[in-house]
Amino acid sequence: MDQNQTLTPKEQRMIFFRLMKYTKPHKKTMLYAFSLLFLTTVGDIFGPIIIKVFIDNYLTPRVFPYGPLTGLAAAYLLIQIGNVWISYFQLLKFQEIALRIIQQLRVEVFRKVQSLGMKYFDRTPAGSIVSRVTNDTEAIKDMFVSVLVSFIQGAFLLTGIFIAMFALNPRLAFFCLFILPFLFMIMKMYRTYSSIFYQEMRERLSELNAKLSESLQGMSIIQVFRQEKRFREEFGEINEKHYLAGMRNIKVDGLLLRPAIDLVYVAALIVVLSYFGLTSFNQPIEIGILYAFVNYLDRFFEPVNQIMMRLSMFQQAIIASSRVFKLLDEEELSPDQIIHEKESETIEKGEITFADVSFSYDGKTDVLKNISFTAKQGETIALVGHTGSGKSSIINLLMRFYEFDHGSILIDGRSIKSYPKKELRQKMGLVLQDPFLFFGNIRDNIKLHQVSMSNQEVEEAAAFVQANTFIDKLPEGFSHPVVERGSTLSSGQRQLIAFARTIAAKPKILVLDEATANIDTETEEAIQDALTKMRKGRTTIAIAHRLSTIQDADLILVLHQGEIVERGSHQELLLQKGIYYKMYLLQNGLVQGMEDAIAGS
Repeated sequence: MDQNQTLTPKEQRMIFFRLMKYTKPHKKTMLYAFSLLFLTTVGDIFGPIIIKVFIDNYLTPRVFPYGPLTGLAAAYLLIQIGNVWISYFQLLKFQEIALRIIQQLRVEVFRKVQSLGMKYFDRTPAGSIVSRVTNDTEAIKDMFVSVLVSFIQGAFLLTGIFIAMFALNPRLAFFCLFILPFLFMIMKMYRTYSSIFYQEMRERLSELNAKLSESLQGMSIIQVFRQEKRFREEFGEINEKHYLAGMRNIKVDGLLLRPAIDLVYVAALIVVLSYFGLTSFNQPIEIGILYAFVNYLDRFFEPVNQIMMRLSMFQQAIIASSRVFKLLDEEELSPDQIIHEKESETIEKGEITFADVSFSYDGKTDVLKNISFTAKQGETIALVGHTGSGKSSIINLLMRFYEFDHGSILIDGRSIKSYPKKELRQKMGLVLQDPFLFFGNIRDNIKLHQVSMSNQEVEEAAAFVQANTFIDKLPEGFSHPVVERGSTLSSGQRQLIAFARTIAAKPKILVLDEATANIDTETEEAIQDALTKMRKGRTTIAIAHRLSTIQDADLILVLHQGEIVERGSHQELLLQKGIYYKMYLLQNGLVQGMEDAIAGS
């Protein structure tokens, strides 16, 4: 939903009924909780009747028999004590139901987030997603805990009160019905205006979370480039908009919640007192009935006020639910696989073929145009080119992060779409330029909680890439704690752990995105030796900016503006004296030497 778009009453009803579907697994508990709620409502209704009997039958005629009065007092006391205990258990059960529903909802949202395609994350700030999983679901919980209980209890109590009022004096009870149209009108007005402001508040809160998340992730850059003031101003601007939306909503609350209801209450009280006042000229009035009516009116408006106050939570919950359901209904899923039962689901060789593959991120501009090449088992294919030439896009398609538009990608002669994603992930090892480490320890980051992988395999993988040389020096070795994103480790150490993680998974295909860029020269030599061993029997696709790291590749593809403009081995490309040749000269500092030699001659 667009942030400027408000929910219509029909959309609000649909969202409410969709939320109610989450109560189905809790039918028995809901029935038990509502039974307790009904009992407390009955107790609230019978309390004033007992007082009325005491006033009219005993206090007014000044008759005080010990037995009946003791019975009335005991009944009133039991009702009050019983209400306290029943209310406790009723609240406990509704809280339990609400927490279970929110638990289920959060799991569904988290599962949905994991199934979304990369295009969704490209256009949606991380803070906005976090806000939906945390803040919005918390608002929904409040609805089940407070709003639903208040509404149902209010409905029970209002119905019971009117029944009791009609039993005491039908004519006066009929006069009191005039308050209902006014109450419905106030509620309708409140829902109309508050939904607009709550929608804006939720959107601004989402923007606040997004800005905060961005600031925390880029704190080092913010401080280095002295951007603190700009970020404070941007955060303050969003916060001011959130404040203004909140103030507009408070003004609506202040006008249409308590004050408007109190005005209707005063009008109803005037009607009751006027009726008894006029009646007293012709006949005596029963003080007990007067007390009961005034008491019922007070009790009538108490749940009405509660409902109106909870209506604010209801609107917040509906708006929050619309945002959560929008995420759950998101159709930008990761690419689908088309599985044929008769075909083998395993990747045996790892041979890769790109056949006339074209791809666009936005559906308008192609970032890859008719890409074709074949990487046989055990071969290394290197992708080189200037920034924005399409190297990373090829890897993104191979890893099935995005769906390509035209052409086909084959593994072992079969479409990449025909393999289960689990098989693709198991048989492909990806190492990025900036590796991501999870909170935990080094062993967990290499093992990634794979139960079948032993500690010995973890240590062997680390030794294979020579990561054990620095791990063994750490105080706790493989149990050394890793903070978020591994920020306490050097770039080279994080990269070595990422290599060990990939080797431990024993993939058939290696995908390297400038994997040695953040490693010092001495470590890089060791890594190159490890990569040489890793590549044996495995198909390798490697992105490289430093040409010295891929000179032994079986095939080098030179990309320019999404097209393969040159292909061949290192020596063949040098002989062509094209883009690759110029890149090689630039990186080796030979251009200036050649120009000087030409000028001297």
